[in-house]
Amino acid sequence: MRDDPTLVTLVDRARAGEQAAWDALVARYAPLVYGICRRYRLQDADTEDVGAAVWLRLVERLATIREPAALPGWLATTTRNECLRVLRLRRRDIPAELVDGPDAHVDEDRLVAEERAIALRAAFEQLNERCRDLLARLFADPPAPYAQISADLGIAVGAIGPNRQRCLDRLRRDPALAPLLTEVTG
Repeated sequence: MRDDPTLVTLVDRARAGEQAAWDALVARYAPLVYGICRRYRLQDADTEDVGAAVWLRLVERLATIREPAALPGWLATTTRNECLRVLRLRRRDIPAELVDGPDAHVDEDRLVAEERAIALRAAFEQLNERCRDLLARLFADPPAPYAQISADLGIAVGAIGPNRQRCLDRLRRDPALAPLLTEVTG
């Protein structure tokens, strides 16, 4: 995700003081922060404290982050350190597997999968309603039969495939997905 233009743009806009960009960053990465807190088995109040500390640190240091695309890793490391700090303050025993085990470092594959899902959802939301409806029905589990889609959406059965292709082409052209498609095909 080194060349994720959406993330770089969000970071640049947040640095410039744009509230909407800051809100988008928080919405995008809050699941990562709170997921790490869950791994440390923090109580709800401690999780909220860690989250607040992480976002405060980001506000303080946003201007100094040299590589905006590295933000997820920075957040993960900062969250992990805050969790350990809270556990030490609470004088809890820290399970050894949390400090030194395989889960001590961010699972890169999981982060990449989360980034892909976030980017795909954002791109999907940019599609027109007709494309969203068609793709949602085609990719539902189980997918709707073509005859049902035809009746529901008023599309001829023979036109569903070409319409699906046009919608997928629009999805592929979304800038949020460009780095993902490069990773998959490159």
